[in-house]
Order: sequence, then structure tokens, then C-alpha cells
Amino acid sequence: MSGLHLDYIVPGDDFTRAGEASGDVKKKLKRLGYDPEAIRRVAIAMYEGEINMVIHAGGGEAAVDISPERVTIILTDHGPGIPDVEKAMQAGWSTAPDTIRSLGFGAGMGLPNMKKYSDEMAVESVVGEGTVVTLTVFPQKG
Repeated sequence: MSGLHLDYIVPGDDFTRAGEASGDVKKKLKRLGYDPEAIRRVAIAMYEGEINMVIHAGGGEAAVDISPERVTIILTDHGPGIPDVEKAMQAGWSTAPDTIRSLGFGAGMGLPNMKKYSDEMAVESVVGEGTVVTLTVFPQKG
């Protein structure tokens, strides 16, 4: 398997389309014969990122690089940014409004789950400019 690069637009404020990108990546990884556990972790981590972009940033972009050694996901938005990344990494902490919570989202598990299901995670955020989250998942070695 040689490298594959994929780009996606994550539409803002549209929960019906959130998850389309992670679902497409999951299908492509399966077709490529990627490690099933890595596929599961990629799908969960990327989905959490998509939902965060819909809830907090009005959408964004996802760039995915797939190689035999790793899957790297770069999630970029131009939303309000995260004022306190350390606090946002705490399970259960959320700035989602009640309208979002009433839909079953905004439980404060997005960033913690992204960290849990990826092998490497970096968050760069500037208040008023946006956030870039880079996730890396390595396949299990048999």
C-alpha cells in the first residue's frame, strides 16, 4: 500500500452530515486491508473531531494521510479557538450550549476521546482564529 491523501470539508451546524468524512476514511481503510483495531480508533477519533467542529466552530476541514505505518488526521477550523486547552482536555468539561446538549452532544468527551483513541495528539489553538488538532494512529504490529 502506498500513501493516500484525502481532503474533506466538514460542514458547520449540520449534525446530519457530521461523520461523513470519518465514515469515508473507515471504508477506505477497510478496502486497503488496514489493521481493524486501528480503523476503529481512527473512526472514533476523527468522528469526535468532526462533531467538535460542528458544535464549536461552524465546521472546518479534515486532511487525512494514510500510509502502511500510520494514519495522520489534521482537523482545522476557523472557529473561536479554545481559551484553555488543558481544561478542555478534562473529561466532562464542555462549553456546548444547552441546545446542543439536548441533541445528545456536548458531553465534554470530544477531546478526551480523541486523545484516548489516537497514539499521538497535538492541539494548537488561538482564540479568535481557530484550532488545529493533529491525530496519529499506528496500526498494531502483528
